[in-house]
Amino acid sequence: MNDDVNTADKKSFTAKRIIYYFLGLLEILLAFRFIFKLLGANPASGFVTFIYAITQIFLSPFTAIFRTAVTQGIETKAVLEPSTMIAMVVYALIAWGIVKLIVTLRERKDIKVQ
Repeated sequence: MNDDVNTADKKSFTAKRIIYYFLGLLEILLAFRFIFKLLGANPASGFVTFIYAITQIFLSPFTAIFRTAVTQGIETKAVLEPSTMIAMVVYALIAWGIVKLIVTLRERKDIKVQ
């Protein structure tokens, strides 16, 4: 029975690490987008276009919550996208909730085994 508990603990630990890994990747991509938009990065750049295309999927549920602020400079256009910040917070909370659910379910299994 002890081996079953250790195996389950390892699976639970692995699941939590995978969830936080994907959250980290998503947060980094969204942070790049936020910074690029804020600093007026050239949207014709391949890397910038890639980041915008990948992150747009994750921003869709949050795009109409607040207006986007745009400031036109001499050479660039700076954009403050609150939807990006909201998405970062919401996805972090979702990942945290999933990890807490895994921990809670794992603890319930431990109680039943004993």
